[in-house]
Amino acid sequence: MNFRKTVAAWALVAVPAAVMAQSPAPAPDPHLARNLAATCANCHGTNGNARGDMKPLAGLQAEKIVAMLNDYKSGALPATIMHQIAKGYTDEQIKLIAGYFAAQQPKKPRP
Repeated sequence: MNFRKTVAAWALVAVPAAVMAQSPAPAPDPHLARNLAATCANCHGTNGNARGDMKPLAGLQAEKIVAMLNDYKSGALPATIMHQIAKGYTDEQIKLIAGYFAAQQPKKPRP
């Protein structure tokens, strides 16, 4: 391989790597917690304000929600579907979801 081809091959690898190394890390999504928690709305209501017999999540302590989800994840709490759903989240995602619901205001039941 001649010198020009060697330099050209090196440039194809080194230049993009150098540009990527200088690029700032993408900013975290400020809506990630809300987006993750939105998947719970079908059963637990908008923003965790459930209707009927479903357990409301709005306003619960984050630590309690984390503990419940981890218990579902491990199988310590019996469930029809929550054990499968909880297994789909990382520990960090569970903390985000719990924090989101803890920050929501529970709605008072309608008369």
